[in-house]
Amino acid sequence: MLMIGTSAVIVSKIAGVLASSYVAWTAYSTMPETELRRDIHKAFRAGGLGKKVTRRAGKTSKEIIIHPKVQRVSVSLERKQIVFTVPTGMNPKEVFDHDWLFMQVFGEHIELSGTVKTFALNVYREGISMFDYDTAEAAETIKGLRLPIYVGRGRTGGVAYDMTEHPHLLVAGETGSGKSVALRSIITTLIRSTEKMDLYCADLKRSEFHLFRGIAVDVVMDAVSLHRILLKLRKEMQKRGDLLDQEGLAHIDDLPDEKRPNYIVLAIDEVSLLKKHECMDIVEEISAIGRALGVFLILSMQRPDADVLDGKLKNNLTVRMAFRHADEINSRITIGSGEAANIKQSQKGLMIHKLDGLRFVQAPYLDIPKARELLEPYKQGEEEGQEEGAQEAEDDDFELGGLPF
Repeated sequence: MLMIGTSAVIVSKIAGVLASSYVAWTAYSTMPETELRRDIHKAFRAGGLGKKVTRRAGKTSKEIIIHPKVQRVSVSLERKQIVFTVPTGMNPKEVFDHDWLFMQVFGEHIELSGTVKTFALNVYREGISMFDYDTAEAAETIKGLRLPIYVGRGRTGGVAYDMTEHPHLLVAGETGSGKSVALRSIITTLIRSTEKMDLYCADLKRSEFHLFRGIAVDVVMDAVSLHRILLKLRKEMQKRGDLLDQEGLAHIDDLPDEKRPNYIVLAIDEVSLLKKHECMDIVEEISAIGRALGVFLILSMQRPDADVLDGKLKNNLTVRMAFRHADEINSRITIGSGEAANIKQSQKGLMIHKLDGLRFVQAPYLDIPKARELLEPYKQGEEEGQEEGAQEAEDDDFELGGLPF
């Protein structure tokens, strides 16, 4: 009887342990972090993402895929994050080429960042809301930057960067995507925050840069006038290069205050109209050597053109803003990924910002009357021969709260 009783106790304890283990396993397997790991592994397998290798066993061989390795996952109220590394020998470009895969599994509100080995996939519960341009918010976001580019709002707050560290910007997006409004915000913020800057504008579409007359050193409307500016800037770059040689320095920021020239920013709207024009030779030259000399480019176009954005120029445009694109081909020309083609027509002002990876950013809404008001204190009178007859950019406006954006 004692043995039977002891056995019953043992069986009861084992059953209890098994039950506890089952409960623990059930709890573990349904934890958000565990489900997240399971989902990303399913995605890797479903999309065939990884490095293909051939394993031999005697006379037979078998091809297998070594998938990326999940390093850590985290879940919060606003986002889920998966950090993973790719196997050595795998082209990291394949990760960004599989953005469609991650959206199929986790939804459209994702951000993927990374460079060579380690990547982070952030999954958000909702998109980024449109918002009005706010001077205090812009000032706080760009605080401490020498030549600030105010991008807008990301998932975690304001987004801006220093153009002296990340030179030359490409802004692209089809009509109505918010590209022109973003240019308006970027240049207005530059004017209001940078004292030592000379601005030149080429408004080849004759629709936007009239706002900056009387503030910019020059605002031109055609390729011939732009070529004149470019020749002037080439001469200025030669002068600055000679000065750096004399001083034995590599960058104009290293010059003493009394010798340091102003930064120069050249903004060209619809640069694709310069296709095969002699202007492009100097534009490419600025993109190659302008950073050290304090000369920077802001280029924009509605439809990316591979002939205009050839290898050298494209590689030198270190920062890209891709608003809605017509298709994946155009999106890949701009940012090397098809994601900008997935931006909906209703998502006005939403961009893919390419700087150390890709992420969604919402550009602020700044209409023409508000921009005029903000710029009025900086006007010094228009140059002779410059007319105010440019039309306003109605074709690239969008709606925010019932107002044109």
